[in-house]
Amino acid sequence: MTNESPVPVEGIGSEAEGAEKIFEARGLTKTYDMGEVQVQALRAVDFDLYRGEMLVLLGASGSGKSTLLNILGGLDVPTSGTVRFLDIDLTRANDAELTRYRRDHVGFVFQFYNLIPSLTARENVALVTDIARRPMRPEEALEMVGLGPRLDHFPAQLSGGEQQRGASARAIAKQPDVLLCDEPTGALDSRTGRLVLTVLERVNRELGTATALITHNAPIAAMADRVVRLHDGAIVETHRNAVRLSPDQVEW
Repeated sequence: MTNESPVPVEGIGSEAEGAEKIFEARGLTKTYDMGEVQVQALRAVDFDLYRGEMLVLLGASGSGKSTLLNILGGLDVPTSGTVRFLDIDLTRANDAELTRYRRDHVGFVFQFYNLIPSLTARENVALVTDIARRPMRPEEALEMVGLGPRLDHFPAQLSGGEQQRGASARAIAKQPDVLLCDEPTGALDSRTGRLVLTVLERVNRELGTATALITHNAPIAAMADRVVRLHDGAIVETHRNAVRLSPDQVEW
């Protein structure tokens, strides 16, 4: 952390303030068969996420963070246990229902940008806005992440940080209920990473988008309302930050 005094960042929602629970997972387990060996990625995990909350999931590689996020995002299903998004039981949903859930409610930001090289930043975002229920204009989403002057640039013409901000614009353009971020700063240097974190914090604060952010980088947890630490497929610690730091105060 820096030696500067913490700058509080207003969170929009938390269970302490009576916010609406949008995710409720109980007893989640996930087992992968690897030939003759079974790997237990999640072990009886209970997990909640609240509307407007900024939550950071911490843990080493293999701790179960990405598996949990993939189940919440409807990209994977648990071996046992239940997970509900509002009134949707994701563990009972079929493939078509999960596709509709992902399209209508979830924005994803991954470590690798997954932008289509032959499309401009504006066109990459339009891929999402063309099918969303209540989208922003692509230009509005790109302006929000600081890429207004780069609308018509191709990914190869953008820096790594700009590409990640473009991927963030694509995720937020459909105005999802929840934003799931898997190591969004993992491929970036600290200065560029803070710019991306600033975008995610702004979306959480201004749009009220519940945000779950995976990282192995412990200092990033200081910008969260709540921090959940996983180890060997289980939640081993949960704590709430009394004050959220602004992203420009996070150093690693």
